[in-house]
Order: sequence, then structure tokens, then C-alpha cells
Amino acid sequence: MAEGTDGRALPATEELALARRALDAGDLAHAANHVAGALVRAPTLPEVHETLARLAAASVDGGLDLFPLQHHTFVGAVVARAHLLAAAGRPAEGLDLLVAATAHAPGADWAGVPWVTSPELAERIGPDRAVQVLMQVCAAAPDPVPVADRPALAAYLTLARNAITVHPEHGLLLGTASALARRVGEVTLAVRWAARGVRAAPSKMGEVWLGYALRSAGRTREALAALRRAVDHDPDDLAVYADIAGTLADHGRLEEALGWIEHALVRNPSFDCAVHTAHRLRFQHDGDVRHLVELADFIRDHPDDSHEHGDLAECCRGHPWLGQLTPPAPSPATAAPGPAGSEAGSTGVDPTPSTVGPAASVTGLDAVATMVGPTASPPSAEAARRLRQLAHPAWPHPPAAYDTAVTLATLDLADLLGLLAHPPETPQTALGRVLSGQDPSLWIRCVQVWTCLGLLHHRTDEPWADSTRRRVLVGLAEGVEGVAEAALFALVTAAWVDPSVRADVAQLVADRLTAARERAVLSLAHLALATPGLDKDTTALARELAGVRGTCRDRLRALLRRLLRMFRPRLPGPPPPP
Repeated sequence: MAEGTDGRALPATEELALARRALDAGDLAHAANHVAGALVRAPTLPEVHETLARLAAASVDGGLDLFPLQHHTFVGAVVARAHLLAAAGRPAEGLDLLVAATAHAPGADWAGVPWVTSPELAERIGPDRAVQVLMQVCAAAPDPVPVADRPALAAYLTLARNAITVHPEHGLLLGTASALARRVGEVTLAVRWAARGVRAAPSKMGEVWLGYALRSAGRTREALAALRRAVDHDPDDLAVYADIAGTLADHGRLEEALGWIEHALVRNPSFDCAVHTAHRLRFQHDGDVRHLVELADFIRDHPDDSHEHGDLAECCRGHPWLGQLTPPAPSPATAAPGPAGSEAGSTGVDPTPSTVGPAASVTGLDAVATMVGPTASPPSAEAARRLRQLAHPAWPHPPAAYDTAVTLATLDLADLLGLLAHPPETPQTALGRVLSGQDPSLWIRCVQVWTCLGLLHHRTDEPWADSTRRRVLVGLAEGVEGVAEAALFALVTAAWVDPSVRADVAQLVADRLTAARERAVLSLAHLALATPGLDKDTTALARELAGVRGTCRDRLRALLRRLLRMFRPRLPGPPPPP
């Protein structure tokens, strides 16, 4: 389904005027295009539907030939065809198209028209077709639906009410209606309908719908009882075990939750819902990043899971380096010397602040000068543009950050290092303006982190041990904080996505943390705690350092939290439950 055909955004009144003019001239095709455009701008405006009716009357087959369904069909044309199908006595087919439009643009009130909300519709389509429509709406809607989008679903809730009035004891209808009511905030109604459905026709799904409704109403004990009855109906549905475990965990009963999910894994160790929930709960229990790494491995090895899950992103959200950058640590005026023979110290360049600009002394950019020499060139305009588009202080989880940075893969090495030596200005966006006005150093941090992630995609055909990407990142990591930590994060991200490099990266991080031990760098300690395969002693050191310096740089961290609340990237969440 397409947004439009020619990029126009005419007001509905102008679209209607053009449609009527085309109608008067007998040009039905152009009239149809303008009616479709008017429907997108004002889907419930009576004048639009009057013009559509005129168009149908002037056509040989009620106007359906003017709105054919193709591979990419304008959403306005889909909605127009839905209304014409209903007028032609085929309302069930029309409903299917309206639901498709709702899935495409959930904030528009596509169904808020008399023929959908009429009590007669429920009688004409029957309970089974009503169930199908409500299920489609629930599948298309988030759970819960944002308050601003709820009015657009009001017509479907009216359809549910009308259908229940006609079929008051239809258990499946009551359950699906409850699911929709819960999503749009009608929790009391959802509980009432689900309870009626269970009484009318006891079933696993009925108990699940009732459990979800009770949980949304804050009646946790009753919700758990309903979900346990669902297990009694079908002990092999491990998704319900995961629901029970998640509910218990959400209410502080983590040990019970782990028991339920472990029981599910005994039945099927590879069931995706149970695996995702298990790793999330284990991480909540002991904070060991190993569980999240194992979950990332499972996701990589099982690309065809039954549906997408959000457990990994949920666990990483708000955690330093797992889901967001940390504020830059204080840096000495010059880089600490790297180990003998290391890449960072092999060029013989003695960088000065004039090499990379006045920001070098506070951002660690002098380490970059060592890598690129005293005549580092600024990045190309295209490199700066790409960087501005993707740089953000948060990401769903390390593998997602790696995937996002692929847009920098075609930049050459000079451009990537140029981005570090000459950070682009902040973008002219809301995020950029906040960063510029509040703390520009966080933008520099974003540039460093995402550029180093881009370096991970440089010459990926080269074997890791002798690759350019490893050599450059290791060299940068052996400098001072700032760029060094960004480079280390890129190396850690490589370990998340490629198990074969984990031992190498864990050793690099351990060496860096041990060298910085006396300064107890908080950010570096958190980075170590995000590293796959880190040895126990280094993990213990990282925990100690993170605890010792857990209250430093409060102002920067508070600002970062505000930024993440304001500009958190939109993430794909888990699919809605039944």
C-alpha cells in the first residue's frame, strides 16, 4: 500500500473541487484520483462520500473499476474501494480493506463511517466474520494503543458492541472484543466481556484474554489464576508459561517467574518465546551480560522465529553501552603511551592541539591525530551527512547498533578518520539543537561512537586478526578516553555479533581496564561489563570500579537521561498478544 502517487498534499476541499470538475467533464479516472486524495485528507467528511457516490453512479460497475487493487495501491484508493464494496452489498470485503488501511496508517479514522457503525452490519456479516475483523484490528494495533490513536479505532469497538448485542453468548467474539477494548483503554469493559466469554465457552484462549484484561486492570492475582487455567486447558502452549513468568517478574516475584520459564524450557529448549523470556529474567536476576549475549546468539541463529520479540532491547535500555552511550570521562591533555610496538605508537607523530583543533584536549581526538598524521583531512560532505543522519545517544542493543552503522560501510578510511578528527556540526534537528544548547560534548561522543561502529564495516572481507578495521580500532583504543572508549565499544560490538572474535576483544578490554585501574574510569568499567566473555577477575574489577565511581558526573548523566526520554529511537516492539 502506497502513501501517494505524486507527492501532492492538497487540502480535502481542493481535492473535492478538482474531483467534481473532472466528473462534470466526464473524466472519471481523474475524478477517482482526486476522491482518493480527499479520503486520505478527510476520511469521514460527508462531502467526500457524497462525491464518491456520484462517481459510482456515473460508472458502469459502481466505480469499482476505477479503484483496482494492484501491487502498490494508494491508500486512498483502497479506502474508496472498501466503501464501494459496502455499497455494492459486499461489506465484509470492504471491512477487510478498511482494516488493511488501519494497519497501514493506524492514526487515521478510516472506519468512522455510518455503514461500519450501523447495528445492521453486525447482523449481515455474522459473528465469525466479526471475530475475523476484530482479530485483524488487534494484530494491526499496538498494545496498548497510544491515546492519540484511540479515536481512530472507535468504529471497530462500536462494531464489537453491536456484534455482541446480536450474539451475546459467542465466546470467541467476546474474547476478541475484549482484546480490542483492552488495547484502547476500555479495561473494565474488556474484563466484563472476557469473563462473559469464559462463562459462555470455557477455553484456553478465553482464559488468556481474561488474564490479559485482569492484568491490565491491576488485578494480578486473578490474572495469574486465569493464565494458570489456560495452562490446564493446554499444557503444551509454552507461550502462556512465558506470559505467567513475565507477569510474576513484573510484580517482583522473580524466583517464581524463573521456575515457570525453566519448566517451559524443559518441555522445549528452543521455543522462542520461552528462550527470550528466560534470558531476560536471568539478566534481571543477576545482571550478568552473558545472558543477553546468549540471547543475541539465539536471535542470530534463529532468524525465522514465530514473531519478533523485544526482550533484548528491553534489557539493554538505559544500561551504559548496552543501550546508550555514557558521558565522556575526563581526559588528560595528551594520550597515554600504548604498549611497545602497538599501532597507536608506531607512527612517530607527536600530536599537538593544533593538529586536530581545540576540542582535542577534552575529547581524546589527539589519539586520532596519531593514527592519521598531522595533516588529517576533514571528512567529505557525504560522510558528514550520513553521520548526522544516524548518530544518536541511544540504540536498542549492540547488534542493532552494528546493523544501523552499515550506512557508513562505503566510506573510505580517510573519511571515517576525518569524522573523528573533524567532527561535523550538530544536525539541524530537535536532538541536535538540544545537544548544541545543553552539552555539545555529548554530540562529540555520538560522533565518536558511530564513526567507530562504521569502522567495523570497513573491509569486512579481510580476516579479523589481520584486518584493517581491527588494526585501526585497536590503535584508537590504546589512546585516551573519548575516542578510545568509542573504539573499544566498537570492538565489543564486534564480539556481540561474531563469537569468533570474543576472546580477542575480551583480552583487549581487560588490558585496557587494568591499565586504567588507578583512575577508576566509570565509563570504561561499564564498557567492560558489557563485554562478552570477560574473565571473572576483570569482571569483578569492573563491578568494583563501577560501584566506586557510581555517583560521578551526575549533571551529564542527568542530561543524557532527559535526551533519551525526548528522542529515544522508535523500536520494533513485540507483536501484540491475543
